[in-house]
Amino acid sequence: MSFARRDPQVSAAGPGSAAIGRDNSGSLTINQFLASTPDVSWPLRVGVVPHRADSFQDRSGVPVPPAGTTLVLTGMGGVGKSQAAASLAERLLADGELDLLVWLAAGTRPAILTGYAQAARDLGIGQDSGVDADAARFHAWLATTGRRWLVVVDDLARPADLSHFWPPASGTGRTVVTTRLRVAALRGDGRTLLPVGVFQPEEAERYLTARLAEHPVLADDLAVAADLHLLPLALAQATAFMIDEQVPCSAYRARLAGRSARLDDLVPAPDDLPDDYDRTVASTLALSVEAADRSRPAGLARPLLELAAVLDPAGIPVELFTAPAVRAWLPGGAVAEAAVRSGLRTLHRLNLITESGGIVAIHGLVQRAVRERLDPDRLAEVALAAAGALTEIWPQTDPDQNLEVRLRLNVTALWRATGDTLVTQRCEVLFRAAASLGDIGLPSQAAAGFEEVLAAALRLLGPDHPDTLVARHEAARWHGVAGDPGRALAAFQRLLTDLLRVSGPEHPNTLSARHEIAVWRAESGDLKRALAELRSVLDDRIRLLGPDDATTLITRSNIARTLGRAGHPAAARAQFQELLTDMNRVFEPTDAAVLTTRHEIAFWLGHSGDTAGAAAEFARLHAELVRILPRDHPNIAACRAALAQWRGHAGDPAGAVTDLEAVLLDLDRTYGPAHPSTLIARASIAVFLGEAGDAKAAVAGLAALVPDLERVAGPDNARTLVTRFNLARWLGEAGDPGGAIAELDEVIAAMLRTLGPDHPDTLKARVVHAWWRARTGQAGPHALDRVIADLRRHLGPEHPTIALAVSYAEQLA
Repeated sequence: MSFARRDPQVSAAGPGSAAIGRDNSGSLTINQFLASTPDVSWPLRVGVVPHRADSFQDRSGVPVPPAGTTLVLTGMGGVGKSQAAASLAERLLADGELDLLVWLAAGTRPAILTGYAQAARDLGIGQDSGVDADAARFHAWLATTGRRWLVVVDDLARPADLSHFWPPASGTGRTVVTTRLRVAALRGDGRTLLPVGVFQPEEAERYLTARLAEHPVLADDLAVAADLHLLPLALAQATAFMIDEQVPCSAYRARLAGRSARLDDLVPAPDDLPDDYDRTVASTLALSVEAADRSRPAGLARPLLELAAVLDPAGIPVELFTAPAVRAWLPGGAVAEAAVRSGLRTLHRLNLITESGGIVAIHGLVQRAVRERLDPDRLAEVALAAAGALTEIWPQTDPDQNLEVRLRLNVTALWRATGDTLVTQRCEVLFRAAASLGDIGLPSQAAAGFEEVLAAALRLLGPDHPDTLVARHEAARWHGVAGDPGRALAAFQRLLTDLLRVSGPEHPNTLSARHEIAVWRAESGDLKRALAELRSVLDDRIRLLGPDDATTLITRSNIARTLGRAGHPAAARAQFQELLTDMNRVFEPTDAAVLTTRHEIAFWLGHSGDTAGAAAEFARLHAELVRILPRDHPNIAACRAALAQWRGHAGDPAGAVTDLEAVLLDLDRTYGPAHPSTLIARASIAVFLGEAGDAKAAVAGLAALVPDLERVAGPDNARTLVTRFNLARWLGEAGDPGGAIAELDEVIAAMLRTLGPDHPDTLKARVVHAWWRARTGQAGPHALDRVIADLRRHLGPEHPTIALAVSYAEQLA
């Protein structure tokens, strides 16, 4: 071999390195010492290669690095990086592609140099002149030999530990590095970083099946792999425990789920760990945590990791970590945002978290290992910091649906990880998460969320605690919004009794309960009594809170709306006009309350008979909303739908269908097919298809919609019943009056049961039912007289259902 192009003075620079060359004492030149290498039995192994793990799963994604390159396997502790490197090395040896395999335990720089020096001695080129000198000789030999070699640097703790001793690029050599790091210093110079993750589900199942093959009775529930978050090391140690203790997978899962169990309690004793591993999962992960906390900025990594350990492992917004509540809580207080971000990058570099695209992800077992080292007081501190940050970053005005989904998942994870702390000290974040479900059109889920908080509050705080009473209030309200006004009314009546006792008659919460009783009484059909109750609440709110208080204005809004529903649309519109004047004085023109009032004015203008004017008002409101709100804001979609509907009512049903179909596409894309707004748009399209002359298309659309509504909202939900009513109506128009009557028989029975006999929807269903019975000869020509009498008794003279009934009666006459 020729070395003509190489400098004969090869130096391994750095502290303690030894130059190889000629001096007055007769040291060998590089050519001479290489030439003096004694006979070696090839292939040669240096260092201890880990034994192949029991039931080893070949990670096919780990390639053989080309000659002259370095493959860096990076990943969190316990994913099997060393096993993957050992498998690759043994494969190359078995295929006859290696003359030399060197395995370096690379925990420290001295350990690396000692491994190099041992290789020099095993090759016969060491001179016993010290570790550094022999290490330098071996490093130089790697650069010049024609032998095929592989150096594995296992568990590199710091790139600096290989400074000036990175295995050289050589046409006959390869290098594999395993490390928990992912830092810039590991890139470049022919190095390729390859992330090594946890098992795929099928790999984990194969591993468990093979590992427990001799103990099949233990393999009764392979879902234990998911409980261990597919971490290879955790699966190895768990199966060893199962075999040693004869604990089946199902029982292991139960122990793992128990709050009192610790990871170290569910693995063999340290001396009995499988696969030559000398650390448990928990202690393996703890090493990375300790390294992170020593890194700059010192002392921040651990508390940031503690925070991540109680939140959603799949995605925590970075802005949560930089929220004021967290920065004030971190050591030293008022920590700069840049320092927090630097701390997160430290955790990322050590593979304890993954930060990408403004989201932090963390492995579930890392979370558990961190939490298990927190005493109850510290866990409560972390929980309160996380809750405070969640509250601070939650959108207060314009909803961001994707962000709110992520925040809700984090609240759920926080509650699960920290137990009762949130309920006893920070209920507001639980309230915010539940309410946000209702805000995006999922009232049933919102009600269920508040019921869950209520159950915990009753247990921990007692029935009279303010947070318990708030949870009762919100659960009742969302049950009403979800279509069960009777349940809401009864719940608020019970709540009012307790509020009068606990808070007194003039407390704002007591006034709120009275207000809600009136609202849900109106929804249940008793409009006259509801109006009287609302006016009484308004008087007390003006007296106690003032005319410009937000709750006073809300009460005025509900009075106007109830007036309109009671058959006085012109009066409703006039009252909303007066309310708008006051709201413009109290709020900004773009405030949600102002925009909602403008929506109501347009709505009742249409119901007063000016359908074209309503369409024009909605067009102006839509232009304003598009200017000030995000494109996918639900209020924009609602306004577009209303605009299309009133254009249809104004004489263009086909145009309404076209516009509503465009709205439906956007709603389906933004909110999904089960969202209430999406379902309402489908109902409107079907009705206007009928109005445009295609009764059969209306029937088809409504018939397809009913089962979806029954599944999403329930069979007795008011929206479901109204849709069934419309289906019956268009069945009759499509030539099936018998089908219409049969459907209306069921709908009216359900409405009487859930809404009551005086509800406007029940009365309207009775009108259409009487009409079709008279048309088919099942009732006489005066079948509508009784219904009209009931309408006039319960609804105002301007109510459109009275006009419909009178029109039908005239046709029968």
